[in-house]
Amino acid sequence: MSNDTSSETEAKSASSRDSLKNTFFTAFLLCLVCSVLVSGMAVVLKPIQVENKLLDQKKNILRAAGMLPANSDRAADGRSIDDLFAEFTVKAVDLETGEFVEGIDLDIYDPVKAAQKADLSRALSAEEDIATLRRLEKISLVYLVQGEAGIEKLVLPVRGYGLWGTLYGYLALDSDLTTITGLGFYSHKETPGLGGEVDNVAWKASWSGVKAFTEQRTPGVKLVKQRSPAGSMNADYEVDALSGATFTTRGVENLVNFWTGDLGFGRFIQLQSQEQKQQQNTLAQG
Repeated sequence: MSNDTSSETEAKSASSRDSLKNTFFTAFLLCLVCSVLVSGMAVVLKPIQVENKLLDQKKNILRAAGMLPANSDRAADGRSIDDLFAEFTVKAVDLETGEFVEGIDLDIYDPVKAAQKADLSRALSAEEDIATLRRLEKISLVYLVQGEAGIEKLVLPVRGYGLWGTLYGYLALDSDLTTITGLGFYSHKETPGLGGEVDNVAWKASWSGVKAFTEQRTPGVKLVKQRSPAGSMNADYEVDALSGATFTTRGVENLVNFWTGDLGFGRFIQLQSQEQKQQQNTLAQG
């Protein structure tokens, strides 16, 4: 009797082990299949994700430049995003000298990633770092629409710290390289309804016509709670502050003035302004 009981116990034990093995094997097989499917989908979707990211970048640049209406994928004349963006030339710029740089693969170069590499960037001192970047890339990119008399539109990639994180966007200047056409952010972590109002269409539109530089060619943008009287000198440089968002307001003002200053694109803009004046004089004489 005891032998029979022992045999039954061993059989049940063996059966349990087999069942446990089967469970683990099934789970492993399921995980393997899911892993293969997820990896496969990632490979398939990556080109689409890259294409969508590029399309979003083009939209933000065009909207900052005033060439694409808000919430629209076509210009007023019906032209597509790709048609509009074809007017732009992308160039690399040495921020220290303000001169164009050749030999940069513009399709893959990322200034933000370059700023994270010691050999492609430099540390900023506390006095210099009004935009709270910590490190600044040596080479950045600019987006140009060029005409017979020089630059017609200039779009600059800008970034700086707000309340909760870094705001990334584009600042556009008109052909005088002083008047702002637009400012827009494509990524930020600001509080909805407060600092998140940087996405407000009306607030973004208020940047159009603001002067980026004073008469002494120094960055002069100010975000204020109460604007100066229309027609006054100060009014040219003022934009409405974001209500209830002191840190975001200060961050936006600082990042705009940083990137239009000597540490940002200031030297480049100065060189291009000088060249444009020469070109315009030559055309006037001709």
